[in-house]
Amino acid sequence: MCNPRASTSLLAAFLLLYSLVTLVSAQGSTPSWQTLTGKPPLVVARGGFSGLLPDSSSGAYQLALFTSVPDVALLCDLQLTKDGVGICAPDLTLQNFTDISNAFKNKDKTYLVNDVETRGWFSVDYTYDELLTSTVLVQGIYSRSNKFEGNLFSIQTVENVTALKPETVWLNVQHDAFYTQHNLSMRNYVLGLSRRVVINYISSPEVAFLRGIAPRLNANVTKLVFRFLEPDNIEPSTNQSYSSLLKNLSLIKTFASGILVPKGYIWPVDATLYLKPHTSLVPDAHKLGLEVFAYDFYNDVPFSFNYSYDPVSEYLSFIDNGDFSVDGVLSDFPISPSEARDCFSQLGKNASDNVNVLVISKNGASGDYPGCTDKAYQKAIADGANIIDCPVQMSKDGIPFCMSTINLIDSTTVAQSSYSNLALKIPELSNSTGIFSFNLTWTQIHKLTPSISNPQSIYQLFRNPKFRNAGTFLTLSDFLAMAKNASSLSGVLISLENTPYLMEKQQMAVTDVVLDALSKAGYENKIMIQSPDSSVLKKFKGKKNYELVYKVDENIRSVLDAAMQDIKTFADSVVVSKMSVFPDNSLFLTGATDVVPKIQSAGLPVYVELFSNEFVSQAWDFFSDANVEINSYVVGANISGIVTDFPFTSARYKKNRCLNLGKSTPAYMSPVQPGSLIQLVTREYLPPAEAPYPVLDEAEVAESPLAPVQERVPSSTPGTTTTAPPPRPNGQPKTAVCFFMSNLAILLTLLLMV
Repeated sequence: MCNPRASTSLLAAFLLLYSLVTLVSAQGSTPSWQTLTGKPPLVVARGGFSGLLPDSSSGAYQLALFTSVPDVALLCDLQLTKDGVGICAPDLTLQNFTDISNAFKNKDKTYLVNDVETRGWFSVDYTYDELLTSTVLVQGIYSRSNKFEGNLFSIQTVENVTALKPETVWLNVQHDAFYTQHNLSMRNYVLGLSRRVVINYISSPEVAFLRGIAPRLNANVTKLVFRFLEPDNIEPSTNQSYSSLLKNLSLIKTFASGILVPKGYIWPVDATLYLKPHTSLVPDAHKLGLEVFAYDFYNDVPFSFNYSYDPVSEYLSFIDNGDFSVDGVLSDFPISPSEARDCFSQLGKNASDNVNVLVISKNGASGDYPGCTDKAYQKAIADGANIIDCPVQMSKDGIPFCMSTINLIDSTTVAQSSYSNLALKIPELSNSTGIFSFNLTWTQIHKLTPSISNPQSIYQLFRNPKFRNAGTFLTLSDFLAMAKNASSLSGVLISLENTPYLMEKQQMAVTDVVLDALSKAGYENKIMIQSPDSSVLKKFKGKKNYELVYKVDENIRSVLDAAMQDIKTFADSVVVSKMSVFPDNSLFLTGATDVVPKIQSAGLPVYVELFSNEFVSQAWDFFSDANVEINSYVVGANISGIVTDFPFTSARYKKNRCLNLGKSTPAYMSPVQPGSLIQLVTREYLPPAEAPYPVLDEAEVAESPLAPVQERVPSSTPGTTTTAPPPRPNGQPKTAVCFFMSNLAILLTLLLMV
């Protein structure tokens, strides 16, 4: 069942994961830490890189070493087999992370574990050789990829892990009493092991176990750490709850040098997953000389909404909050605390950018507030966006305003309002029924309640529910006024979609209205005009010094030279999708296209969208970390701009100290190599092949000129001088007045002739 060549092939594959794999730390220039010792907090890889590869597998441990800080600790959750071999396994029962239920069918048993009947397959019933030859490790968390199970990873012994020569080894020992019941001594095993190899940390939630081994270990070599479980759980040897023991840290100090606690002990959250004020646990423990380590860190499990789905932000709140720093964190994704510690900590508000890339908002900071509201734009500005965007829509009375889509149902609660009877289906705009912006006046739209976008709600991932209906919508003029008052901005992006439809079918002179608003605003910074329609951009060509951005609204794998030449005639830059740069198959990157080099060779910058923080929006190659993804596009693909609904993450990325280090760039801030991770997937687990994306050709780029619009009449609405005639209730434009009058004259003539 085992694959003897797996270790060698994995090493080769891991070397391909990064363009630079330099196992150095970028930590050197940072100030002293607020840890107990003043040293950087320890990054502990629980079960290796168990967030991607099967927990406690050889691959997971190797990947942790390749992607983390040099002093990363490899943590082994110690269990004992029937013949007393120490193995690394995350649970006392084996069925959730191995295929033992298939290998030994109907051999599960029920045992008392801390006075609780527990059913499953236990290591105490099998020798190590039985487990080695009959079982393989599998992914125990269903939301994580099972594609690596074909590697036939075998259960690892503690010696297998120490043979990798990590700088730091951590053993977590639980259920000592259970093993004693089965005539196995965890105490004897650990003491015997410590005479053969160096164990740097030993943690346990059992007071008696730590007290029993403390006198036999060299405290200068091995640190003992008492692990707290959930507050209401009972510690078996004292029969006290862990919340009670937390009140007596001086007792813990008598046999341990540190404590390991769930992260909620330090930063508790309320029932709605918003942070409460931090506790005094870390400073209190430090005063007693106890180090504090925190656990329960996962990139792919929802955590507090305060962190906007950015795991680095969460780690920074534990190691760089200005009040204290924990002494270490346990993580299934050790690349993220490695970045947080060495690249993003202690940057300061005035840190300078270390990379030249534009951060362009998508509907403002729409990951935190309803898109295109004043709140979303204010947050984007405060977060450090270089460019804020306004997707222009038109109201019934011809007012241009900012809204993420032309369909009000997508960004407001209009479907639950008195305007629900205005719903209709317009195939040119949407496959589903909508209530469209041109069906309501600006006054009506301005009074609508905004609704935050939840693009990953199918995965039960929701954005900032406390403020899901916050903010008010802005006219284009109001948006420009806000931008004008924000000195930190480099410019604005005005996005125009559905313009041909609005001009031809609704007789709305969109381009003229936008030009008029821009002229009146007197905005002097960069103005970008974006559209997927070449005919729209041509209307702005030669009108002031606008940057015209052509949006390629489909995934492509290349651009024909002739199409590129056409684009150069009307555009100054191009925006493409993420998958047009790094295509993926079932969320595994399959390689890199030539789209970015082709466009750049024509002298045009390339902006890429959409970068979101939710881990389900990212390929597996990026380890459920938005910063890894951003870095791979910026450094690896050399893009010029990031279009994001979480501008804070991208703006902070630009300031991280791990950039521009050349050969000294640490592995955790080196771009991943697209197509390398899928090489770890064996043939039988490969996803089905997919058809390649199309090539952008001249036919896709070329478009007919925009249809002329009837002469506009003066508007009575402040802020705009002209307006298109309002549409009929069925969405069709009214007949022009002159046409109606000529028909009336013909009718009168016919009547007089009778």
